[in-house]
Amino acid sequence: MPVAKRMVELTQNASWIRKMFEEGLRLAAIHGAENVFDLSIGNPNVDPPEAFQEALQEAAADCRPGVHGYMPNAGYKEAREAVAEYLTRDQGVPVSGDNVVMTVGAGGALNVIFRTVMDPGDEAIVSKPYFVEYANYLDNHLAKLTPVASKPDFDLDLDAISAAINPATRVMLVNSPNNPTGRIYPLETLRALGELLERKSREIGRIIYLVSDEPYRRIVFDGNRVPPVFAAYPSTLIATSYSKELSLAGERIGYVAANPAAPGIETIMPGLILANRVLGYINAPALMQRVITRLQGVEVDVALYQRNRDLLYETLTGAGYDVFKPQGAFYMFPRSPIPDDMAFAKELLEQLVLVTPGSGFGTPGYFRIAFCVESRVVEAALPIFRQLGEKYFGGASA
Repeated sequence: MPVAKRMVELTQNASWIRKMFEEGLRLAAIHGAENVFDLSIGNPNVDPPEAFQEALQEAAADCRPGVHGYMPNAGYKEAREAVAEYLTRDQGVPVSGDNVVMTVGAGGALNVIFRTVMDPGDEAIVSKPYFVEYANYLDNHLAKLTPVASKPDFDLDLDAISAAINPATRVMLVNSPNNPTGRIYPLETLRALGELLERKSREIGRIIYLVSDEPYRRIVFDGNRVPPVFAAYPSTLIATSYSKELSLAGERIGYVAANPAAPGIETIMPGLILANRVLGYINAPALMQRVITRLQGVEVDVALYQRNRDLLYETLTGAGYDVFKPQGAFYMFPRSPIPDDMAFAKELLEQLVLVTPGSGFGTPGYFRIAFCVESRVVEAALPIFRQLGEKYFGGASA
C-alpha cells in the first residue's frame, strides 16, 4: 500500500464540506457558475475592512533590516501584546503578551493546544453538532473525540457532559458562535459548565481544560455578544483566527491565548510555544502578524450576513422547516424534512442547490446552509426551499 493505512481510512471518510465544495465546482463547469447555488462552504464573501488594506500596505512597505527573518517561536512581541491588550478588554481579566502564542489559524491553534495538554488515549468532549475536523485534529495526537447530545435549542446539555466525563477526559471543547448552528452559549451556561468542570476535575484527580474555539466571535447579530470564557473557568484556552472577523481565511493567521489564572500556567505556556515549533508551524505568517497588530477590535461589516440570515429564516420557517435562528456565525442548521439528510441534500443538489448534510457534523436529520454568499445566490435558492417545503409540509409557504 503506497500510503499509511490510517490515511486511507481518513481519506475515505473525508469531510462532507469538502465533498460538496468539489461537487459545486463540477456542477459549475457543466451548468455555469451563475446557475449553481452553493450554500455548502463557509468561505467569507464580505471583503476585508478598509483598515486592513491600509495596514497591509504599511506592513508591506516596512524595509527595516531583518524584517523578514526568524522571530521568537511564540510570534512577534508587539503582535502578542496587541492581542493581549484586546483580550484584557474583551475577557475582563488582565492578559499579558506572555499568555499568547501566534499560530497558523485556528486549526493550528487547536493542534498546538491538543499536543500540549493531551496524552495518547486522552479524550475531548464536544457537544453535537460540531465541526468535523475536530476528530482529525485529535487523531493527530492519538486522542479521541467524545460527542455528546446538546439541548433541543443547541445549548450545552450539562447533564450529558457530566455523564460523559471519565478518567480519560482532558478537554471540554466548545465553539461559540457554533458552526453549524449559529448558537451562542450564554454566560450562565458557561459559568455552570465551569463549576461542573471544577467539580469533575477534583473527582478524577486531573485538570479538565476548557478549550474555546472562537473564529466567529465577532460575527454576531441582533446586538448579541459572545460571553468571555476566561471569566467562567480558570483552566481555559482560547483558539481563534482572523479568518472570519477580518475575512482573511486564506492568510492562516490566528492565536492561542491561555487564561493567566490557569493552574500550572508556568508550564502551559512553554508547552504551547514548543508545540508551535515541533508541529512544523514555525511561525505564524510574519506579514500577517504585523498587519493584525494594527487591527485589534476591527471586524467586517456583518450587514450582508444578517440580511441573508433573515431572508433564509423567514422563508424556511414560513415553508414549514424547523430551524434555530442563528445568533452568530454565518450558518443555519435546519431539520431535514425527511430523516435521511443525505437524501434530502441530494434532492436539493438535483435542483443545483448545495448544502451540507448534518451527518457531516455528527447530527443526522439536519442540514447546514452557509449564507456567507452573494445575496443573489440566497434569493435564487429560496423558491427551491419553498417548493420542497410544500412537498413535505403540506402546503405551508412563505
